[in-house]
Amino acid sequence: MGWWPFGSSSGTEDPTPPTRHERQKCWESRDAYFACLDGVGVIKAGTEGKACSTENSAYEKTCAQSWITYFNERRKLAFQQKDMLAQANAQNAQANAKR
Repeated sequence: MGWWPFGSSSGTEDPTPPTRHERQKCWESRDAYFACLDGVGVIKAGTEGKACSTENSAYEKTCAQSWITYFNERRKLAFQQKDMLAQANAQNAQANAKR
């Protein structure tokens, strides 16, 4: 598969960028896969076993590998950020309670 999974994979010099419809399909399959991961309590994509195999297959079929890597990393970072913000808020509340 070339840079874009949506166009020709014959290795042409000028790859065809994805259309709006193709991007939308990618985002929808990503959202369905991530919703399934949320449902089974998995943060890191790819560690869910067979729980979300149907959604993962659609996700991998409709999105470029570079997009998948990016989306999966962003998901992991978003959860880490959420945890860090919760810790900071708890520390702030604790510090304010001591005043």
